[in-house]
Amino acid sequence: MTNSGQELGGATDDEIRAALAVADPMTLRGLLYQLTGDESLARLPVTLAPAGNAEAMRLADKADAALVREKALRFLAAHRDRGAPDLPLGPADRLPRSMGLVAGVELPADELECWTEELAVDPFARGLRWPRTPDPEALAGFSVLVIGAGLGGLGAAVQLERAGIPYTVVEKNPGVGGTWYENRYPGARVDTPSRAYTHLFGVDYEYPNPFCEQAENEKYFNWVADTFGVRPHIEFDTEVRSAVWDEAAARWRVTLASPEGEREIAVNAVISAVGFLARPNIPDLPGAELFEGAAFHSARWPAGLDLEGARVGVIGSGCTSYQMAPELAGTAGHLSIFQRTPQWVFDRPGYRTAFPPEATWLDRNVPWYRNFQRLRVSWLSGPHVQSAAFTIDPEWSDPHTLSALNARLREQRLEFLQRKLAGRPDLVTAMTPDHPPMSARPVVVDPGLSVVDTLLRDDVDLVTAPITEVTATGVSTADGADHPLDVLVYATGFRANDFLWPMEIRGRGGRRVEDLWARDGARAWLGTMLPGFPNFFLLYGPNMNPFSLGVVTFSEMTTRFALDRVAELVLSGRSSVEVTEEAYDSYNTALDARERTRTWSDPRVDNYYRNAHGRSAANCPFEGTEMWRWLRHPEPGDLVVR
Repeated sequence: MTNSGQELGGATDDEIRAALAVADPMTLRGLLYQLTGDESLARLPVTLAPAGNAEAMRLADKADAALVREKALRFLAAHRDRGAPDLPLGPADRLPRSMGLVAGVELPADELECWTEELAVDPFARGLRWPRTPDPEALAGFSVLVIGAGLGGLGAAVQLERAGIPYTVVEKNPGVGGTWYENRYPGARVDTPSRAYTHLFGVDYEYPNPFCEQAENEKYFNWVADTFGVRPHIEFDTEVRSAVWDEAAARWRVTLASPEGEREIAVNAVISAVGFLARPNIPDLPGAELFEGAAFHSARWPAGLDLEGARVGVIGSGCTSYQMAPELAGTAGHLSIFQRTPQWVFDRPGYRTAFPPEATWLDRNVPWYRNFQRLRVSWLSGPHVQSAAFTIDPEWSDPHTLSALNARLREQRLEFLQRKLAGRPDLVTAMTPDHPPMSARPVVVDPGLSVVDTLLRDDVDLVTAPITEVTATGVSTADGADHPLDVLVYATGFRANDFLWPMEIRGRGGRRVEDLWARDGARAWLGTMLPGFPNFFLLYGPNMNPFSLGVVTFSEMTTRFALDRVAELVLSGRSSVEVTEEAYDSYNTALDARERTRTWSDPRVDNYYRNAHGRSAANCPFEGTEMWRWLRHPEPGDLVVR
C-alpha cells in the first residue's frame, strides 16, 4: 500500500507550514522517523503530561516540537518538488521503533502485532485469513445470521462479505447505525475521538470533527454499508424474537418479526451485534401517565419537535443530559435539569468544534499521516495511558480518591468547576460528585460551552430535590416545589444490564440464557461465548465495555474470533463449537478478581456500571491488549468442536 498527497504538488512552503502548525508533534516524530530514519528524532526527550482524563508522554520542550515541524516541512517540500509520487511506508523492521516514538515509550514486544493493526496500514488486518481454500460446496452450505446493523454488525458484515461466507443481517430500525440511528437528541456526539471510532477499513474516511456529532456518525455507517456492498444483505425493520438451538440439525432456529409478520429461518451460526445501550430505561415515576405535554426518552427524540419558547424538563444527569443542555438552552423558553447524582466533567478543547481546514489537509496530503495519527489517538485511549486512571492503589489513603493520579484528576476537575462557576458556590457544591473520578462514566464537555456554563443562565434551573410525582402540567419535587413543563425528556439511560433482552435465546437442551445468568447477572467467556450455546457469538457481550482501546477495536477483535471459528467449522466439516464450562468459570473468576482493582468498583457510585447483584456486567476490567491476545490466540482446550 502507498500513500501520496492530493494537493501537495501545488502547495507553497507557507501553506505547508500553516498545516503543520496544527499537526501533533508526537505523530510527526514517529512518522518522519519511519520515512527517513532520522535518529535525531529518536533522541528528543519526552515528559509525562495531562492527556484527557489520564496522563501520557509528549515532547518535553516546545522548541523540539517546532524542530519536528521544521523537519516535516523540509521533507514535504522535497517530496512536493519531486512531484509528490506515491510514497512507500518504509522498512518493516523500523516500524516498531517508529510506533514507539509516537507513543513516547518502547512498545512491549508481545503487543507489537496489536498496535501494528491499529496503524491500519492493512485496513483488513482483522479480517479472516483462510488457512487454505475452502470447499465451495461446504462454504455455500454454511450460513450466518448477524443481529444488528450498527457498529459491530456492519463490521462483521464487511468481513463476512470479504471472506465469502453467506450471511444475512437483521436490523430492527429502518436504517443502519444502531445507537447513532436512534439517538438524535440535540447535542448527541461521541465522547471518544472519532479517529479511533472507525473500523480499520475506514481509516481513510474523512471526519470533519475530532468528536463527531450524530449525523456524521450515521453518515459514516451508511458509507460503510454502501462502500463495502453489504446493504443488500440487510433486512430492515426486522427483529429477532427467539433463537433456539436445534440439536439434531446442529442449527439455530431463529424466529424473525417484520411488518410482513413472523417467519422462521435456520442458520449455522449467530453473531449478536446488539449493543448494550439499545433499549431505553424509563423510570417508574408516580403520575407519569398524567402528563399532558410531550414526554419521551432521549433515544426517541421526535422529528421536527419545536421547542421555541417551551418549558422543557430533562430528567437525568449523565452524558446525554449534559450534552443536551447547551443545545436546548436559549431555544427553550426555560430549561429545568432534574439531577439525582452529578457527574465529573472533563473539558476537552475542540470537543464541539470542527477540525480546521489545515487538519484535514494533513490527512489528505501528508503520506501516512492519518495512519500514524490514528495510532496516536488509539495509544492515548489504550492501556498504557488509560489503565492508571481506572486503577485503585491499595496503599492510597484518602477519603475522596483512589490513587495519586485519581487525586490529581479530582483537583483538576474541581478547579474547572470553581473557575467556571465563580461566585456560585451553591452550583459548585451541586455539581461536585461524592464518588471519585473514573468510578462512573466521565462526561466529556467543551471548555467553551458546556452544561456548566449553561447553569449560569437565568432561564436554566438545576433541580436537585428528588422528584415525588409527575403531574398533568409538570413535575413536583420533595422540597415542595412545582415545576411547570410543556415537554418532559427522559435522559435516563438504557437497560444496560439486560443483555440480549427481549430476545429469547435457548441453547442445548432448551436452556435459556437467563438460566445461565441467574446467579449474578450476565457473563461470557472473553465477552463473546457462552457454554451450552454453540455457534453463538457476541460482539459486544457482558464485560466488553472497554476502558482501554475502544469499542471499535473490541468489536473487530471479537469479529475476527468469530470468523476464525466459523472457518474452522467450514474447513473441518464439523458442525459446532462452544466454550467449556470450566473455561467460562475460570475466566470469570479472574475477571472478578481484576474487577476489584478498578475504580468503578467503588461503592459510592450507583449507575449502569453495577447490576442488581452489585457487580459490573458491563465494563471490561482487563487491558485491551490482554483481550486482544486471548481472542487472537485462544487456548485450544477452552473450546469444544463437535
